Amino acid sequence: MNQQQAEQMEVDAEDRLRADLYNFLGVLLARPAGEMLLEQTASLTGDDGPLGQAIAGLSRVAKVSKAKAVEREFNDLFIGLGRGELLPYASYYLTGFLNEKPLARLRQDMAALQVTRAENVFEPEDSMASLMETMGGLIVGRFGVPATLERQKTFFNNHIAPWATHFYSDLEAAKTSVFYASVGAVGREFMAIEREAFRMSAD
Repeated sequence: MNQQQAEQMEVDAEDRLRADLYNFLGVLLARPAGEMLLEQTASLTGDDGPLGQAIAGLSRVAKVSKAKAVEREFNDLFIGLGRGELLPYASYYLTGFLNEKPLARLRQDMAALQVTRAENVFEPEDSMASLMETMGGLIVGRFGVPATLERQKTFFNNHIAPWATHFYSDLEAAKTSVFYASVGAVGREFMAIEREAFRMSAD
C-alpha cells in the first residue's frame, strides 16, 4: 500500500458523508435528474435536524417527480431561451458578470491543488455544480491525498461561502422551482452547517 492509498483510507466516516453530500448536490446541479437518480433521491431519509428535514423533504418531492418534468424545470432554471432564471456561477453572483475575477482566482487555486476540468465539461469552473464536486473530491482525496481541514476551509471560504447561501436560497424561491426548491433547501442547510463547522475549527 502506498502513502496515498493509506491516507485515503484515513478519511473518517463523517467526512465521507460530507463528501457524499457535496457530490450529490454537484450531480443534481450538473444535469437534469433522470429516473435512476430520482429513485435514489426518493430513498433518502433524514433525522429531525434542519438538514435532515430538508433531505426528507427532497425525498418526498422526488417520489412524485417525473424525469421529464424535472428536465423541463432544470432547463427553465439554468438554460432557458438565452438564459435561465438563475445563473449558477460565482462570478455572476459576486460581480454581476460571467468569467470575472472570481473565476480567475478559482482557476489559480485549482491549478495549485492540481485539480483540472474534465475534457467533456465546457461551462466555467465556478459553477455551483463544479464547486460542490471539487469540494467533495478534496475531502476524500480524489485529486491526490485528502485535503487537510485547513485546506478545505480555505477553499470553502474563498470560493463557496461568499455566495452559496444566496444561490441556494434563490433556487429554493425561484418561480420555476419545484423539485429544485427542495434541492435548494438541502444546499442552504448544508452550507450553514459547513460554515459553522469551519468557523468553530478556528476556535
